[in-house]
Amino acid sequence: MAALGPDLEGATVLDLFAGSGALGFEALSRGAERIVFVERAPGALRAIRANAELLDAASEVEILSGDAMEYVSRLGAGSFDLALADPPYGKGLAASLIERFEATAFASQLWVEHRTTDPTPDLPGLRQRRYGDTLISIVEAKS
Repeated sequence: MAALGPDLEGATVLDLFAGSGALGFEALSRGAERIVFVERAPGALRAIRANAELLDAASEVEILSGDAMEYVSRLGAGSFDLALADPPYGKGLAASLIERFEATAFASQLWVEHRTTDPTPDLPGLRQRRYGDTLISIVEAKS
């Protein structure tokens, strides 16, 4: 996620389909103030908790056990400064998440990592960066 740039000073960040929490912890290292991790796999949740403890970051993180798509369906517009997501590949979740963001922009920006073969909606302003067989799709909230 070096593409995010060096400075996320004071940002509130949502890490969906968080896995080990690598994306959120990277944002924290770049100055984010608060990270909310959403993950449902018990092993991944344990890894996030262990990483938060290892990094002495417990006070800056909130770790939620649950379905990421259900979680975002309850969010209002502008709930976060930045949302990061690395959904399981090949299940249509990248497209579903982008469509949900278009309906309610729950952050200023959404960055979704997915396979190049995973379909994404054809939206004006959708930017994509390719890294081998991985794409990062970036959507900004409409002004």
